[in-house]
Amino acid sequence: MTGIAARVAIWDLPIRLFHWLLVGLMAFSWWSGEEHELELHRTSGYFILALIVFRIFWGFAGTRTARFSTFVKGPASVAAYTRSLASRSGKPAGGHNPLGGWSVIAMLLAIGLMVAAGLFAVDVDGWESGPLADYISFDQGRAAADIHEVLFKIILALVALHVAAIAFYRIWKRQNLIGPMILGKGKSDIANSRVVIWKLLIGMLIAAATAYAVSTGFRF
Repeated sequence: MTGIAARVAIWDLPIRLFHWLLVGLMAFSWWSGEEHELELHRTSGYFILALIVFRIFWGFAGTRTARFSTFVKGPASVAAYTRSLASRSGKPAGGHNPLGGWSVIAMLLAIGLMVAAGLFAVDVDGWESGPLADYISFDQGRAAADIHEVLFKIILALVALHVAAIAFYRIWKRQNLIGPMILGKGKSDIANSRVVIWKLLIGMLIAAATAYAVSTGFRF
């Protein structure tokens, strides 16, 4: 089907579930951390770790719009796309645009590093710690805790930019980015590819196994 007015599949169900589960778990992690519900905070972190591992896998083995090769572009493409933002015209990207693609990488990197720091973090009294804290010294564990907090603040800034970008596209470019991430369909001249079930199952297995192994401190 051709024509940018056509509504076609853009985001597959795994990507949409990843997106909204990550939003919910990040909010829950913030709440549990603020309320000092550290067992819940750790559990939420393991689920976030599983999501990040799955997203990395799906970035190589997933559908067309999920793959990094589709939306991670070089500086020239990013610069050209940035210049085009001044115009209200232009067809929908049908996935992540070159600028948005790098925002995805930045978000995955920041969240991944935050989770990794949390795995090694130790509280000021030394009573509560991540499952990998035994592999480093107390001082290193405290440094990991500080990094964990700093990265969360960086993530909040990235989230603010993400929300601002959604508002910009809705108001200036007249493009609805939220609807396709909920329903899966939107305006595009290229439809997304289909989910390959066996690849999805492998990705889920790798993600679950990684989170479980980390949660035990690699002690089986």
